[in-house]
Amino acid sequence: MEPSLQKPTMSCDSGLVERNITGADPEGMWDSGAVDPPEEEGRTFMQVLSEKYSPENFPYRRGPGMGVVVVPTLPQGSPMKDRLNLPSVLVLAGCGISHAGEQREIAAFCAHVMELDLSHNKLQDWHEISKIVSNIPNLDFLNLSSNPLSEVVLEPSGAKAFARVRRLVLNNTQVSWNTVLVLTREMPELEELFLCLNEYTTVSASTVPCPTLRLLHITDNNLQDWAEVRKIGPMFPGLETLVMSNCNLSSIQDSEEMLRRLFPNLRSINLHNSALNRWEDIEKLNQFPKLEDVRLQGIPLLQTYTNTERRSLMVSHLPSVSSLNGSVVTDGEREDSERFFIRYHVDYPEEELPYRYHCLVTKYGKLEPLAEIDLRPRCHAKVEVHCENKVAEVSIRLDQTVAELKKQLRTVVQLSANQMRLYYIDKECVFGPEEMKYHTRALHSYSIQDGDELLVVPKAGRGTTTTAKPLSNLNSKTLTPPP
Repeated sequence: MEPSLQKPTMSCDSGLVERNITGADPEGMWDSGAVDPPEEEGRTFMQVLSEKYSPENFPYRRGPGMGVVVVPTLPQGSPMKDRLNLPSVLVLAGCGISHAGEQREIAAFCAHVMELDLSHNKLQDWHEISKIVSNIPNLDFLNLSSNPLSEVVLEPSGAKAFARVRRLVLNNTQVSWNTVLVLTREMPELEELFLCLNEYTTVSASTVPCPTLRLLHITDNNLQDWAEVRKIGPMFPGLETLVMSNCNLSSIQDSEEMLRRLFPNLRSINLHNSALNRWEDIEKLNQFPKLEDVRLQGIPLLQTYTNTERRSLMVSHLPSVSSLNGSVVTDGEREDSERFFIRYHVDYPEEELPYRYHCLVTKYGKLEPLAEIDLRPRCHAKVEVHCENKVAEVSIRLDQTVAELKKQLRTVVQLSANQMRLYYIDKECVFGPEEMKYHTRALHSYSIQDGDELLVVPKAGRGTTTTAKPLSNLNSKTLTPPP
């Protein structure tokens, strides 16, 4: 479509108003400093399509899904150009679209289109949406998110236009559940359905199932009662993935037999940020016969546990699940988790032990708690310091040097650092005292332990009358040099 010389054009990509400075503006309303023109009431699908994908705005490029659509003849007076460069994936989000426009033009230009994003527009009439969809014969994916569809009714005749669509997105449209049922009854190939942010508190049961649906996204609604979730199973018997995070579901109340029948093909479930608060509800997930992927973060039940405890306890409660919160559960992790589970409950009263505990004890037997081994380097040690006939217990830091230790001992033995010879006595060593004569050596290199001994011998000729004899005959029982 040729851009009008009398009105501004709106870019779908930037959302900014582009003013045509060559057009007539007799009133001077759009000059610099004047007020902006009023927002347009709405635009047609074909109007936006022709502007965005015209050869001037969207130059021809070769590649998958790209092509030049040529229409040889158009009605007299049509503003359409004779060609558009249309990809097979059309993104027309946030363009102010409220109507379809000329249906013959839609059919002529969009015969090869497979995906269409119409989110954040002004579509509020299912009849106008049907005009668009019915004229795109190969349409596989349709996104209508954030269009105001809460107050409009969809007739079954209008829903037939969606028959070929396999993936439908209706997030944040507040579309009624009855409209959802009308659509699913008329969409025999529907495989993926997105209904997030639609403020559902209840759902209506359907008498006509939709057996082709494989994926249902229904996050950020308010389906607190399992009785409402129960209706989804018979409605979509082929469902493989159910994503209903942030729905505040409080419990799973059905019997084991009922749960097996409700979701016979469910392989993945996402219950992030639900209100589940009992391990019994987690164990009920085991009744879905094909379930292998579970996502369960942010639930009240897990808040009091550490990250390691959460993961291990969840893996132990879900023996058939091969992926938990997006991470693969290996055979080694499962065994470690199950053994952890037994030890975690070893001190529980018999009446409080979960059913899973007895199953795992049958598998591994009763396990003793693991010994706690602290592999962190020691920082302090308590030693006995002997000097002549004096004995004192001193706590020393092991990260300091011999020179620093001598400074610490000055007040204990009443000698200056250069007046003392220092020996380390390991009580378990048969080789006798070891002189600590390297001032820069760190104490931890001596492997000093609590209860070991340090012997301080005053140096001769340094203000003391004590004469130190060789210490080759000293051991842990002879702590002072002979007189």
